Formats: sequence, structure tokens, C-alpha cells
Amino acid sequence: MPRPANKEQLLEQGQRMHDALLAFIDDLPPDTREAEFPPGTLNRNIRDVLAHLDHWHGLMLDWYAVGMKGGRPDMPAKGYTWKTTPELNQAIRDLHGKEPLPDVRKRFEVSYRQVRKLIKSHTDEELFEKKRYRWTGSTSLGAYLVSATSSHYDWALKLIRKAMR
Repeated sequence: MPRPANKEQLLEQGQRMHDALLAFIDDLPPDTREAEFPPGTLNRNIRDVLAHLDHWHGLMLDWYAVGMKGGRPDMPAKGYTWKTTPELNQAIRDLHGKEPLPDVRKRFEVSYRQVRKLIKSHTDEELFEKKRYRWTGSTSLGAYLVSATSSHYDWALKLIRKAMR
């Protein structure tokens, strides 16, 4: 899947991967949707995966809110560095581990729409010009949004497919 290079591609790929992910989940028998994955993955079931995606949407939205006001967001999250992302992901799993799948899915859908709304509010230049915003460093806002959407949904779909074999 080629990396989106403009707003239209970012929205289209995000929508396509989002829809593919949820269609795959919806096609599973209901008891399988709640089943534990084989050992060896941090996210132990579909709920964990959707909670992970939702939480990272929230992180992205928080970075954006702080960054666009001129602040320096805690990236990836307060108390974590990019090198300690595995520990952050563990904390995310632990935080959401008792929530019912339908609740997590609804929250994922809400945060997905919020991220799409953010994308739609920007021009191609605002999304994909590197170093345009101080808080994004040497990259572009769009690069962060690709990571929070289409590429993350692709990762999730691959993980769930592998676990369901």
C-alpha cells in the first residue's frame, strides 16, 4: 500500500483500511470476536486492538491540540519516549483490559471520526509540507496522521488475521 501523499489519498486510504478492518471483524462469528489470540502478542484480543487504535487516535488529537496552540506535546505520551513505546502500549492494554468490546468499538468509531474531521480541516500543504509546524519537527502533520490511521489500521488487520488462523 503506497503511503498517502495528499489529503485525498490520506482520507481514502484511512477509510478503506478502517472499513476493511471492521468488515473483517464483523464477518467473524460472535464468539470468535471475543476469543483470546494465541500467545506471543501484546494485544490479546480484538478488544485490545481496537482500544489500542482508539487510544492512539486520542494521543494524536492531544498532540495536535497542544502543538497547534504553540506548545510542545508530550510525545508519545507523558512519561514515555519513542523508545519506550512498548511500555506505553502495555499500559494502554492494561488500562482498557476490562472494557466490553462493544464499548471499545463505539469509542474507536468516535475517535476515528474526530481524526477524519481534523484531516478534512486542512489543505494538502498544511498536511504534507515538512517542518510546517514546529511541534511536528522535521516531518509533516500528514505523516503523523498516516501513522494514526491507514498504516495503523493495516497493522491491526494483519495482526487480527494472523491471530484468527
